[in-house]
Amino acid sequence: MHSPQSQATQWKEVRDPLGRSLRLPAKPRRLLSLVPSITELLFDLGLGERVVGRTRFCVRPEGQVDALPRIGGTKDLKLEQILALQPDLVLAHKEENTREQVQALSRQLPVWVCDVATVAGALEMIRSVGRLCGVSQAGEDLAEGIRRDLAGPPPCPPLRTAYLIWRKPWMASGGDTFIHSMLEAAGLRNLFADRARYPEVSLAELREAELVLLSSEPFPFKPKHLDELRPELPTTRLLPVDGQVFSWYGSRMAAAEETFCELAGKLEKMDHTAKGDSE
Repeated sequence: MHSPQSQATQWKEVRDPLGRSLRLPAKPRRLLSLVPSITELLFDLGLGERVVGRTRFCVRPEGQVDALPRIGGTKDLKLEQILALQPDLVLAHKEENTREQVQALSRQLPVWVCDVATVAGALEMIRSVGRLCGVSQAGEDLAEGIRRDLAGPPPCPPLRTAYLIWRKPWMASGGDTFIHSMLEAAGLRNLFADRARYPEVSLAELREAELVLLSSEPFPFKPKHLDELRPELPTTRLLPVDGQVFSWYGSRMAAAEETFCELAGKLEKMDHTAKGDSE
């Protein structure tokens, strides 16, 4: 069986955002993303027919990824299955995938690794993926459209906000995360901006928040969890949010402006209700 690299006639040398050098076909034909948001991005860039597999968490675009072979989870990849699919470009993320598995794949395949922590970084990632895959204009158009959407005044009031990602223990998004950057884009102030990554937080700390957002992922917060928190945080606004919009760096960001405006509307309604109750 010939490897994809032996069949290629034109090559390019690139460096990924981590500074790693890799050699890949000038126009990769067999793409494999190890990251849910980037899998969705490939389809939205018009590259769906080139995608040869997916992780079990790569669920978007709905209905379009279902038939693709599964190659494990983002942190428990089935390396032999990946090699058998013969991708000529693998796309990974520093945090979402494990270093050991990325290194193992890199010994046999070109693996491009990104590290997205800001809105600006996500837009550059979109452009870079477009260039890598030979659809530069599509990547530029998508990134520019998202940039324009988020360029206006933030719709939400600057509330002290805790964005919860986990329960037992309570864990929130810190200041060096993509979620933090999205909170800022919405106009909110991350209560834990001075903390790294995803710190454990106490109920006492959460009482300092004016708004607590409960994400749909990675922990699937439900209405019952809001009911659990309400007695502990009686004066705090509590709202569920779509975790994909706040944490998927890629084409999912195109839904951010609408989501932020909907959130602002809910906050305004809550404040109006609270004001009416106090009168």
